Amino acid sequence: MTAAQQGEWHRPGPTAEQRRNDLWLGLGITGLALVSLTLARSTGAFLLGPPPSGPEQLLWTVAVTLPLIWRRRWPAATLLIISVVFIAAQARSAPETQFSSWALFCALYTVGAWGQDHQLARRLRIGVIATMFAWLGVYYAVTIDHIPPGAFADAVGPVPPVLAAMVSGVLVNVLVFGFAYFFGETAWVSARREHELQAQAEYLRGSQAESRERAVLGERVRIARELHDVVAHHVSVMGVQASACRRVFDRDPGKARTALAAIEQSARTAVDELRRMLGVLRTSGDALAEPPVAGGVERIGELVERARAAGLTATLGVYGDSVPLPESVSQAAYRVTQEAVTNTLKHAGADMLDVRVRYLAREVEVDVTDDGRAGGTANAVGLGLIGMRERVTAHDGDLETGPRAGGGWRVRARFPLPVSAGRSA
Repeated sequence: MTAAQQGEWHRPGPTAEQRRNDLWLGLGITGLALVSLTLARSTGAFLLGPPPSGPEQLLWTVAVTLPLIWRRRWPAATLLIISVVFIAAQARSAPETQFSSWALFCALYTVGAWGQDHQLARRLRIGVIATMFAWLGVYYAVTIDHIPPGAFADAVGPVPPVLAAMVSGVLVNVLVFGFAYFFGETAWVSARREHELQAQAEYLRGSQAESRERAVLGERVRIARELHDVVAHHVSVMGVQASACRRVFDRDPGKARTALAAIEQSARTAVDELRRMLGVLRTSGDALAEPPVAGGVERIGELVERARAAGLTATLGVYGDSVPLPESVSQAAYRVTQEAVTNTLKHAGADMLDVRVRYLAREVEVDVTDDGRAGGTANAVGLGLIGMRERVTAHDGDLETGPRAGGGWRVRARFPLPVSAGRSA
């Protein structure tokens, strides 16, 4: 948030629940103020002089404290009303002063914390505080000549008693008004910072969403490129076989039938690849924008060698009789293995890496385990894990990731094979 935006920020108004709380607060303070008035009248402690009539005392007490029920809805108006009534009540020598002073403190704080226009709220608070000190000076000037002769008969301090009383009153008011101003300002600054944090969090969420969209677009462009490569390969093979079939059709029908069978198989494979790739492109979700890698399961050994060169004790095991795999399945298995090995090197802090390729009756499985920190691969959660799932889901496969019982992390992916590629059961 820029400085200009900070200066223009206005604190939102109170919620319905906060307004209800203010209602109960105002009623509660008014009730306590009436109790305080009753006690003051019962003790005869009329510090401001002879009080007005009983109904007028009730009126001033209620008028000073009850406006607190609107303190956060209309903070400026509440402060002005309480300030005017407070001075008028003291001018009339209303005996209730404790909760009336607290109501003024609360109104000053609320204007600082909840004022919509902070500059206006600052000027209003300074004006009210200056007016209160001016009223204090007027009060001292009016009452100093009416002090009874024996009021300070027991005074023993070095400071003249009248001066001591005046300085004490000024210090108390400085503390009260100073704290009201300070806490109100602090509350407003805290609310503004919370707003800034929320705005920044929203901006970051938007940026992350854009990054994910860009990653999805990048991945799908790469899938489209792979689709082009795979389909173009099969179409080229079909063209070569068709040409050979045309040339030997009359002279060698057996070779022609072999060429036609190859064309049929290439067409089916190309259609299958097209269906899978377009299925991925039509689905929504995040994906990892990963660099193009040409290769399949035959290059998994290179990944193990790289891990070994990086200092890990890396092993590779191939189980079962290998069968020819569709190119997309082979590439997907390679890339899932590559992602798992890369995460082990970058995040797991492992010493051992075990990669296994299993050729089963109806599927091929790649299994990558390490002995590093459980959750090392989880650091790739975001786009890395999603990218692996995209690869596996595109071939109707199954992906398992998680900690191992004995420690470390496992990534296991299974890819179903077409009947022509798998072994008979």
